Amino acid sequence: MELDIVDIRKPEDVNFILGQAHFIKSVEDIYEAVVNSVPQAKFGVAFCEASGPCLIRLEGNDEEMISLARENMSRVACGHSFGIFMRDCYPINLLSAVKAVPEVANVFCASSNPVKVVVAESGFDGGEAGRGIMGVIDGFKPKGVEDDADAKKRTEFLRMIGYKR
Repeated sequence: MELDIVDIRKPEDVNFILGQAHFIKSVEDIYEAVVNSVPQAKFGVAFCEASGPCLIRLEGNDEEMISLARENMSRVACGHSFGIFMRDCYPINLLSAVKAVPEVANVFCASSNPVKVVVAESGFDGGEAGRGIMGVIDGFKPKGVEDDADAKKRTEFLRMIGYKR
């Protein structure tokens, strides 16, 4: 088995969800989950098949986001993995709907941070290699614990962007 670290490459203002699903129709069902949750979202989905033709299946409504999904998931290249790259919405707006897609088995992260994907590759008895996501490194380690001023900034920010009253 060999381990690899794959950087997710995207602009700062783009959020993404990285997960695992198990069936060819996943890409269409994830598309529907996104548009039913946030119709104005600009997004692209890439799903890596793990059997048959082993293609990367694409859906979305924005060419830039579809291209980001294709490029990043081509580098991740793990069977049954998917990436959703989005603008004009946040993962919090979609996450419950994506998790409710019957084929979705796991969500590794939902982030706008710099992310590295830890990937393992190993051959099967027939010699062909498979790849799987072991986990993610999402953002940076903590620099301390919030104090009262930090807590106040957090609550003000959430209210400013409309997530709390």
